[in-house]
Amino acid sequence: MPTDDELRMALKLRAMADALLKPVAEITGLPPEVVSGFVEGTTTGAVAAGKAKKGRKMSAYNRKYKAAFKRQAKKYKKKNGQWMKDGFKRAVKAAHKEAGGKK
Repeated sequence: MPTDDELRMALKLRAMADALLKPVAEITGLPPEVVSGFVEGTTTGAVAAGKAKKGRKMSAYNRKYKAAFKRQAKKYKKKNGQWMKDGFKRAVKAAHKEAGGKK
């Protein structure tokens, strides 16, 4: 539970933020609630993005397989973009073979 001092500080910061956003709302012609909601949403998203885990490094084989699959997939798809019967399975097998997966 926040203390009284923390609540007072939060209220002061909120008042300062509202004072900064009031001219922005007047210039853009948007209601102040929309502007403050947008700013809160973007800062929340930025914080979440900053905390996001880094992805793993793609291996050399995975890069080769990815490129090979893109090339092979065209051969196993119909003109309308749908997979042929067992096309995905065959494209995977051909891509692994092209990438040098099976030794």
